[in-house]
Amino acid sequence: MTEASFSEVLEVILIFLLIYFGFRLLIRWFGPMLLRYFLKKVGQKVEKRFGQAWSYDRNPPNNNQPEVEVNPRSKPKHPKSKKDVGEYIDYEEIE
Repeated sequence: MTEASFSEVLEVILIFLLIYFGFRLLIRWFGPMLLRYFLKKVGQKVEKRFGQAWSYDRNPPNNNQPEVEVNPRSKPKHPKSKKDVGEYIDYEEIE
């Protein structure tokens, strides 16, 4: 088993610190550009989907299917049951 010398340990620590601070520096410089690029791409996708939905609303496809109307005030098919669950019992706490 070999032992690491002090200079080798110090060298490894310095390499890790250089990588860490170098990465932080790169993120600080190029981070805003990357963020701007990704936000631009997401904005284009949203704009494209919104444009498709807008064109669909203005010019819906002409299908030969009849239109279905929904009346929201119609009564439900299964009325709520009016069964009594039980009687209410009033109680007092005893000290």
